[in-house]
Parts: sequence; C-alpha cells; structure tokens
Amino acid sequence: MRWLLGALARLGYVLLQPIEQATVNPASKAHNYCMKQIIFFGDSLTAGYGLPAGASFPAQIQLKLDAAGLPYRALNYGVSGETSAGGRARLAAVLARGPVEVFVLALGPNDGLRSIPVTATAANLTAILQTVRQQFPAAQLVVAGLEFPFDLGPLGGHWLGQYARDFKALFRPLAEATGAAFVPFLLHGVLGQRALNLPDGVHPNAAGQRVVAENVWAVLEKVLAV
Repeated sequence: MRWLLGALARLGYVLLQPIEQATVNPASKAHNYCMKQIIFFGDSLTAGYGLPAGASFPAQIQLKLDAAGLPYRALNYGVSGETSAGGRARLAAVLARGPVEVFVLALGPNDGLRSIPVTATAANLTAILQTVRQQFPAAQLVVAGLEFPFDLGPLGGHWLGQYARDFKALFRPLAEATGAAFVPFLLHGVLGQRALNLPDGVHPNAAGQRVVAENVWAVLEKVLAV
C-alpha cells in the first residue's frame, strides 16, 4: 500500500505538468505523405513519458503496420498532463494538419486527479469524437478504456471509490454511443507490474509500452481490416 500511495503522489506531480506542444513522431523513416494517418490522441501514457520517442506504443504500432505492409503512418499526439478539456481545446489544431483515417482516443486519467466530474469528462470525450466524425465522416474511431491504478476508497472515503468505479464505467458506453471500436483496458497486463513500469510505478517503461501496443493492436488490426 505504501508503494501505491507513493505512486499516487508521483502521478499527481508528473501528470499535472502539461507540456506546451505535442511531439508528432511518424515513428517511421518512410515520410510518404500520401499514406493514411492514424492519430493517437492522449496524455503521457500515449506520449511515452520518460522514454525515447521510438519506445512509445504508437511507435510500436508503426512497426506492426510496416511489418504487415499496411500504408499507414502512426502519429503520436500525446501530451503529458493533458485533460479531456485540454484535448478538446487543441483538437482543431491537430485535425487541421491533414486527413484522418483512424483516430485513437486515450484520455481521462488527469481529469480524475483533479476530481473533475465524470459527466464532464464524458462530455468532453464525446465532443472530441463527434468533432472528428463531423470533419472526417469516413474516419474509424477507437476508444481506449482506462481506470485508476488501485482502489481509491481507502484514500478518501466512499466517494473516491465510487468516483473510480464511475470513471472506469464511462468508456465502453462512450465507444458504443459514437460507433467506436473499444480497447477494454489500455494498461491490461501492465498496471501494477513493477517490471513493466518506470520507477514512479505509474508510467509504462519500454517493455510496458510494448504490451500496451499489443493491447491496442488487438483491436486496431481488426479496424484496419474493415
């Protein structure tokens, strides 16, 4: 429990430190701008906090795309510290950079650290997906399920535990309501595994990012086959 409490403290420090601009990493030497684009839109979990750009899970997805001979570029628009409201605010600038064939949304944990109401988070995420759909009607949408890394009840009473349950429960209905494919849990197999996380106990290390890539690829591969 002491390790988990320490991880929560470090999570609050790290994820609440936004950076000013997303780093877009094509994650491939093939700079063919005729290729279709997959946008990975998230926070530090997507950005690959504390790791080289090539270790992030979007970069690992690019390796899978290349190996499969699929004409897609994986673009990493992860921003450390990003909230759902922050993502909603910067979305227009991202979409203005070119056509979007696939949009992968993985946002929300930083809302929880600020105790932002789950209804507000859901509204922002819904608006993000609807905006993508309006601007690029043919785009395929993917929503990554997220949850808190441990039981919050003992840390702040019943309401925190209920908040965590409500937060976890928002993603599947969000995907269903917007017609998005659903990754049940982004950090499946990584959460709580010290060998797969940085010393902060929260952010995946390079090996953990490879597991996250497998979680996403299990769904994304089927989306690309449609």
